[in-house]
Amino acid sequence: MAITKVKQGEVVKTALLLGILVSLPKTIYLYNGIMEGNLDFSMSWVADFLYRYLFFFCFSWSVIQLNANIDYDGLKWPPFVKWIIILVINIILLLAVVKMIKLFYPLINGRVLENHEEGWINFTFINLSIVLFFIARLLRVSTDKQDSRIENEQLKQQNLENELAALKNQIDPHFLFNSLNSLSSLIRENEKATQFVNKLSYMYRYILQSGEINLVPAKDELKFLDCYIFLMTTRYRDRIRIEVDVADDFLDRMVPPLALQSLVENSVKHNEISSTNPLTVKVYSSGESLFVENPIRSRSTLAEGMGTGLYNLKKRYSLLLKNEVIVSNDNETFKVELPLNQPA
Repeated sequence: MAITKVKQGEVVKTALLLGILVSLPKTIYLYNGIMEGNLDFSMSWVADFLYRYLFFFCFSWSVIQLNANIDYDGLKWPPFVKWIIILVINIILLLAVVKMIKLFYPLINGRVLENHEEGWINFTFINLSIVLFFIARLLRVSTDKQDSRIENEQLKQQNLENELAALKNQIDPHFLFNSLNSLSSLIRENEKATQFVNKLSYMYRYILQSGEINLVPAKDELKFLDCYIFLMTTRYRDRIRIEVDVADDFLDRMVPPLALQSLVENSVKHNEISSTNPLTVKVYSSGESLFVENPIRSRSTLAEGMGTGLYNLKKRYSLLLKNEVIVSNDNETFKVELPLNQPA
């Protein structure tokens, strides 16, 4: 997931301020020399000041950009290697700027820098680069914390919306479970019906519990999905087939609750299911992702709430796993990918 960049306004203001602060000793020296009569005020001093200040500003801006707004975390290298690369790039930038300011100085000011001036420039830029590095890291940390606060607020808002939706459709859980148990006892001799009621009871309990947690192991999701598949095959019989092929390596990966079931339900809602056009939904693992796909056979009348469940899943997935749900509908196949690898 790409980093949020530090705003250019902050970068420019910081670079301008540091340029002024670093130029201040030279400015005071020139001012005192002119006031004491040791130096004559001329445009050459103004050109000298503006020349130095321009390099201080450009150097400050470049170092902050380099250390605050480049996504080094996107490089899939060990942290030690990344820090070495950052250090080398900073040193190269420092040497290049010092070389340039010395190279072009005679062209702008009509004289060569004296030895003590070169020493002052070296000393100033080395210290400035160290200060800029830490300022850039502070700006990066501040921006990341701000992003984290915004994501937490979005997640809280999403949870509130989910709780509100649950309240709107709430039925007393004890009443429903007692009713299901009573129904199960009445139909005990009918094994198929008893199994249906037990699966429904498990699903309802899982849905209630999922409102209190953000992520669950994939094996729990698959167990819940198995109950949903039983209900759908009971309803549609041979008109629907839901195939699950998830590798054991994925069973302990974390996913948002109801993610797989909502995607399968999305396929059931929005596609024709008939004896002439049976629906096949595939749930499988590949690479570092889980996939749910089905052939596109749109219903003549669209189901209510089309797209809402998928939108909510995308939002939860982004907030909780810092990853994006990938949706495609190529070759008359609707496919949803849930990446389970943590972004670098």
